[in-house]
Amino acid sequence: MPITANDPHRKSWLQVAENSDFPIQNIPFGVFITKEDVVTIGTRIGDFAIDMGALQQLGYFEGIDLTDDMFMQDTLNDFIGDGKKTWRLVRNRLADIFDADNAALRDNKTHRDVVVFNISDVEMQLPVHIGDYTDFYSSKEHATNVGKMFRDPENALLPNWLHIPVGYHGRSSTIVPSGIPVHRPMGQTLPNGETQPVFGPSRLVDFELETAFITTDANIMGENIPVNEAEDYIFGMVLLNDWSARDIQKWEYVPLGPFLAKNFASSISPWIVTLDALEPFRTASPKQEPEPLPYLQQRGNHAYDINLEVSITPENAEETLVSKSNLKYMYWTMSQQLAHHTINGCRINSGDMMGSGTISGPTEDSFGSMLELTWGGQKPIQMKDGSERKFINDGDTVIMRGFCQNNEVRIGFGEVSSKLLPPIPTKF
Repeated sequence: MPITANDPHRKSWLQVAENSDFPIQNIPFGVFITKEDVVTIGTRIGDFAIDMGALQQLGYFEGIDLTDDMFMQDTLNDFIGDGKKTWRLVRNRLADIFDADNAALRDNKTHRDVVVFNISDVEMQLPVHIGDYTDFYSSKEHATNVGKMFRDPENALLPNWLHIPVGYHGRSSTIVPSGIPVHRPMGQTLPNGETQPVFGPSRLVDFELETAFITTDANIMGENIPVNEAEDYIFGMVLLNDWSARDIQKWEYVPLGPFLAKNFASSISPWIVTLDALEPFRTASPKQEPEPLPYLQQRGNHAYDINLEVSITPENAEETLVSKSNLKYMYWTMSQQLAHHTINGCRINSGDMMGSGTISGPTEDSFGSMLELTWGGQKPIQMKDGSERKFINDGDTVIMRGFCQNNEVRIGFGEVSSKLLPPIPTKF
């Protein structure tokens, strides 16, 4: 089935700014609350939120096999569970409905009034119920930098890193959408030179620049997903700020890896951009040496050219750009991550989320965390207001943005923006 929604020459009857992340060729999916307190599944074109529940009730999806309440729910899980054919049919239909030459909705003011909202008049929600969350560690540059800082610089990568997409199972209960503030976590740390830990607020709160992909129901327990089929089970992608408390992590991560340093908060952008929308931006992956084992081998372009940026805005001050990176630098692709995740028969469900791991590029200004950008605090970054940052201060807002662009179209993710607040007092 062709992806007609991607036609780069298509225009919408809705006004879309030239540099918008959300032209009619994007058509992402999300969940929002209207001013009338109605929760609905929707999409976005330009600065307009589209109520897909209202569209369904008005008959605009006639001919597509959908349950009667498909878009009148508070999560996208059921829609995602319907599979790739349905996603493509719905996205193609939405492109037709909002095409500049289609008068059906354009010239029906009564329908438009219940379907189309200004984006400023809706409140975005977490788009899916995330049952399970896995975070990978798939940037060779990031893993090398961390290895140099905390282990032997001559053997920065652990022996398994070039053979498997390393990952860990994270906590889904503290994944929040953009705009929800995050509190500085409390925990145990081991001060330099000490032999006994102390308890208190983390002093080294960091961001991690990541993307994440959302899956559909993919397999039964005991069954694996072949690497060359994996993309069929990936609905789309979001931006992910996987907050990290470096001092807590340093004390706790041996022998079982991340725990309290990572599960206090993860923030995601609210619009899921489909793999169909990203199709024009496929690119080659970095060369993998040694060649992976057969179940991880793939041919063709399975990486995506997605420009990524991180800014920090101190309280009552101007935003400062601190990092510019790209998803194409990742050593392990999403399809390899999903194939490896299931090679032991692990079941994957609709709405599961898989984080890419910190995305660092080859240059110092493309590193994906403050840990790397300041090299563990040794090289503070100056903000536009004259202050310096080694890590994230209370009151700082971290903003991540991502977009793809070629000569014909720009497809973006919007942003994930989160403010760090002081810790909530601990009860004893």
